[in-house]
Amino acid sequence: MGAIVNRSSRVRGLLLAAVSLCACATYSEKTQLARDAAQTGNLAASEKVLNKFLGVRRSSDLPTEWKKETIVALLERAMVLRGKRDWKLSARDLVVADKQLVLLDVARDAGQVGKWIFSDSSGKYHAPPSEKLALNAFNMLNYLLAGDLSGARVEAKRFTVTREYLGQLDTAAHGAFGSYVAGFVFERLGEPETALRYYDEALQEQAFPSLQGPVARLAARSSYRTPRLRALLGEAEPTAALAANTLLATQAPAEPEPAAAPATAPATPTPAPAGELLVVMNVGRVPYKVPERLPIGLAIGIGAAFITGSTAILERSALKFVIYPELVPSRALFNTGSLVIDGQEHPLELATNLDAEIVREYEALKPKIIGAAITRLIVRAAVAEGARAAGNQAKDGAGAIVGLLAALAAEGAMVAADKPDTRSWTLLPAFVFVARVPVAPGAHSVTITAMGSGGRETHDFKIDVKPGGFAVLDVTTLR
Repeated sequence: MGAIVNRSSRVRGLLLAAVSLCACATYSEKTQLARDAAQTGNLAASEKVLNKFLGVRRSSDLPTEWKKETIVALLERAMVLRGKRDWKLSARDLVVADKQLVLLDVARDAGQVGKWIFSDSSGKYHAPPSEKLALNAFNMLNYLLAGDLSGARVEAKRFTVTREYLGQLDTAAHGAFGSYVAGFVFERLGEPETALRYYDEALQEQAFPSLQGPVARLAARSSYRTPRLRALLGEAEPTAALAANTLLATQAPAEPEPAAAPATAPATPTPAPAGELLVVMNVGRVPYKVPERLPIGLAIGIGAAFITGSTAILERSALKFVIYPELVPSRALFNTGSLVIDGQEHPLELATNLDAEIVREYEALKPKIIGAAITRLIVRAAVAEGARAAGNQAKDGAGAIVGLLAALAAEGAMVAADKPDTRSWTLLPAFVFVARVPVAPGAHSVTITAMGSGGRETHDFKIDVKPGGFAVLDVTTLR
């Protein structure tokens, strides 16, 4: 009998050890302090937590060892650095992270999606389309804010490669914000046709009243047109007769121009060309993943016990957990804002709702995630039954007890080790607003206010815009 007690004690010990493994934290749990600090507006504290996570002393340092969660933590730090207006370091982190990212290819790798998102937290991080495109869009802004149009051009090309690839797969591109910024970049680089193409991409996803002025200026320098651009310009669609008349007009000999009349009065001074202000406000945080353990078998067991009066079924369903990463809201404080320039309020346009896009992506993948979770549950149950059968071979009539404990120990260990992959870009802003305002050359006062259930947060700027030039302002609160 003593041997049986010892064996039973060992099995109980295994079960307790297995349960203790459940305390092993997932990525979202490990980075909770960084989100909590951002929620209070303490970006310096959030930065410190992430640097410790990355194994570096300062944000000027890059990690020397790339572990399974390093790339996501680097994305988090890049966004915190944007909030602190350290555009150059943020751009560097995003470039390094971009080189390490693997794009989640839902169309071609459908059979692996459940594995990547559900259980393979030790593998390389596979970024969903919304995160990948947001990375390139925010980095274009980083370069603009740092005054580096050449760097912004390179980032725009990276954005285009990803967007076109997703378009070939019939995947929703989520690219309105990136296309908007890319259009601005090429407009300022003096490439009107390329700028119009990007603006057309942005208009394909949503209306941007703020683009009416820029598109009109560019249309005067380029013949590139689409139905969306014509609608914004108020131009009629060309007809066959109009096209023929246009062709004849271009082939007809030009009439000689009349001689210029002699000047009789001094020329009127040309006014200095107006400048432009581009404002971007990023507020809130997107939903993130947490480990969810749903004891489906236990619920069924309790119901059966109520009906039959037998609790034996609980022996085989007590650890039948479906374990998967569930998406939960960030409960951030701000979701809108206002813009005031020289005492006059100007509208902000919602350029992208990353909150909704990430929820939509997750819901599309959820059947695969749950399917993978159920598959793992079946595997755990099979292993438990094998342990039960082995334990049932015990002598002295104690086989049933030993078999039960062995089954619980084996299945408990697998439950503990089954850690869902909760990696995601948790400090990605939920809402991105834009505004474009023509301004006279000279000094201007700008106030950008983030607002929501958490109250208000105001940011004041003094800027100077050169004749025909531009200025870019960015507020990233992560609250």
